[in-house]
Amino acid sequence: MLYRRVWEMPTVCAVILTYNRCDLLIKCLDSIDRQTRPCDKIIVVDNASTDGTRDVLGQEWESRVTVVALKENVGAAGGFNIGMRCAYRTGSEFVWVMDDDVFTEPDTLERLLAGDTRLKAHGIQAPFLVSNALSPTGLSTNTPDIDLRPNSLAYGAWPVFLRYSLVPVWRSTFVSILLPRSTLSRFGLPIADMFMWGEDMEYTTRITEESPGYLVGDSHVVHVRVLAGAPNIETESDARRISCFYHHKRNQMYMFRRFKKGSPVRHFAHQIRLALKLAGTGRFRKAALVAAGTLHGLVFDPRIESADEI
Repeated sequence: MLYRRVWEMPTVCAVILTYNRCDLLIKCLDSIDRQTRPCDKIIVVDNASTDGTRDVLGQEWESRVTVVALKENVGAAGGFNIGMRCAYRTGSEFVWVMDDDVFTEPDTLERLLAGDTRLKAHGIQAPFLVSNALSPTGLSTNTPDIDLRPNSLAYGAWPVFLRYSLVPVWRSTFVSILLPRSTLSRFGLPIADMFMWGEDMEYTTRITEESPGYLVGDSHVVHVRVLAGAPNIETESDARRISCFYHHKRNQMYMFRRFKKGSPVRHFAHQIRLALKLAGTGRFRKAALVAAGTLHGLVFDPRIESADEI
């Protein structure tokens, strides 16, 4: 009977995206290696790191991980696109995705899979399940948006599985997200052309248009971010990150157009006011990035790739 249960366990391929954070990556891999429910495969996508990441992986993890070493940095969107495609090609039944600055608890994956099993027992095939992410100080971070669609009685349906620590959500980040193979097969991959900031929000919003994903409250991870809180161009001081706000503003505008989760006109007006505010205080580079990114978002039309594409 034991052999039968092991044989029937679904296969899971973990995907970790890394860029110049070798120390964090090793801690992330160590935490994944200690799972009570081990991964069947682990793929590390190295986004053209220059800090010796590949050498360390070759020395310490060669027999345990598959390294996809990219020749150029294709951004988070491109890296996740490639990693999830590689995981899909392994034939795994689930793909477990995260950045290199996510540290899991020993039962993080086990709890995610238990949540999926619980939902299936109620006839629900969730497009994704995501862990409860906390900052190193214990504060909630990367909090998903609760799905507020009503039930047949016109009341919010979201509390129904609270007794199982499951909450329906419609938008999430890629901080310990578990994706069934069927989700990738049906909805394709994250949009590589988004480059960074928003590819995870776009993807999870896209795949939950018909039915929600689920936050698994008892599956925990710690997310060690470079800066606490959501990206904010007004307070950002890192010159390298400031330049990336072009993509952030473009992707935001695209998603307002694509999903109509708010008023595109109101969002556009808000961004123009922000650009004027930045210019009025002498922050002309930031103002130009906000304006240019937002304007590009009005016509941005990226392609969604199928997971089955060669």
